[in-house]
Amino acid sequence: MKFTHDAIVIGGGAAGLTAAGGVALFGLKAVLIEGHKMGGECLNNGCVPSKAIITAAKRAQEARTETRHGVTIGPPKVAWPGVHKHIHDTIAHIEPHDSVETFEEMGVEVIRDWAKVTGKHTVEVGGRTLTAPRIVIATGSKPFVPPIDGLENTPYLTNENLFDLTEQPGHLIVVGGGVIGMEMAQAFCRLGSDVTIINPGPLMARDDQDSVAVVADVMRLEGVTFIDGKADKVEGSQGAIRVHVSDGAVLNGTHLLIAAGRKANAAGFGLEDIGVEIGKNGIAVDARRRTSVKSIYAIGDCRDGPRLTHVSGYEGSNVALEIVTGLPTKVNFKALPWCTYTEPEVAQIGLTEQEARAKLGDAVTVVQEGFDHNERAIAEDSTAGHMKMMLKGKKVLGVSIVGKNAGELLLPFSQIISGSNSTFALGSAIISYPTRSEISKAAAFSAWEPAVFGSLPKKYAALVGKIRRALN
Repeated sequence: MKFTHDAIVIGGGAAGLTAAGGVALFGLKAVLIEGHKMGGECLNNGCVPSKAIITAAKRAQEARTETRHGVTIGPPKVAWPGVHKHIHDTIAHIEPHDSVETFEEMGVEVIRDWAKVTGKHTVEVGGRTLTAPRIVIATGSKPFVPPIDGLENTPYLTNENLFDLTEQPGHLIVVGGGVIGMEMAQAFCRLGSDVTIINPGPLMARDDQDSVAVVADVMRLEGVTFIDGKADKVEGSQGAIRVHVSDGAVLNGTHLLIAAGRKANAAGFGLEDIGVEIGKNGIAVDARRRTSVKSIYAIGDCRDGPRLTHVSGYEGSNVALEIVTGLPTKVNFKALPWCTYTEPEVAQIGLTEQEARAKLGDAVTVVQEGFDHNERAIAEDSTAGHMKMMLKGKKVLGVSIVGKNAGELLLPFSQIISGSNSTFALGSAIISYPTRSEISKAAAFSAWEPAVFGSLPKKYAALVGKIRRALN
């Protein structure tokens, strides 16, 4: 088969952009296909707009304590058009990083259309047939909408349309106490909306529950109402929503936000027709992110595995490296970080206490330090929270932090847990997104960039590409 490209990448979010850009920077021929918006979920309706509204909410909350540290300020006056503008100005400012023009300058061919995979080496798009030894699926995820009676006839929000609101909700009812539900509940409450969270079971279930309890207590004091139950039925119209809860409660609100998790975008791309295995939680992959059709990779939210922007970027880098070098690159999540951007933040890297004890039992030692003994925290009057370190002997298994800017404190543990502390390792580390700590990774990567993408690696990549084309 004569190939049109060295790699075909479907999906222009964090995973696909990284994969396509990486392949092209090594001098190989990559094509990126995106049928919707460049930048994917993170830029357009995920990490970026959510952190923008959280920032506006923090400003409002600080002003609610009129006199603090000897300084008096006025109570907040929230102008929703200004909040809306800040959200979309933030998106617009970051948008060029993920633009068609940026990736074309890297050498990527970008096609704005919907693609269908028709074979283990072929993709149909816009009336063209593209061929490559390797295909990368990076089609992302979408909000999971649970089967709630009446929901199909009731207006509701997800993260895909939440940030387009042109009016502030009077009473926002949130179904789901995960990351999105908790972050947005606190933000809207701080901006002046009444907020109720309905959630069966533990809040932020994947996180350390001692950390989550600190955040939940803060949110209750700020005015968020928590109901431990399940939304059984919804009804109403825009501005007048009614939710029936499993415990018998009936809630009346103005807006309904469904924040019940994510679902992989795996169907509709022809994958099932060519034998790619798709499981309940996404495309099935091995440690190298290869699907059941070994010439096709699946990376980021579309595959079965953790759904985090920084994981998508990491997998995109790994797959690009495997394509250009011909060497296997397995994922390693031993030092996987993540952060929930409530205030205080909840941050995690490696194993939680529950996971560590389930795995190693009494061999685990937990060390805990409170921010009430940290002098910077005392000076800032922000002592809520603590750090837990899970150890086996002196080996760090995981760290759980709840406190101001907790996500920024994870970086050293990335290198401690992984056992890699060189600048090269830092440049390729998984850093929680979005944090200021990413600047350390960016600087380390910049130091190595001339060598990594130099003439010799490009010659080697060209040779690997030539061999692969001959073998397939």
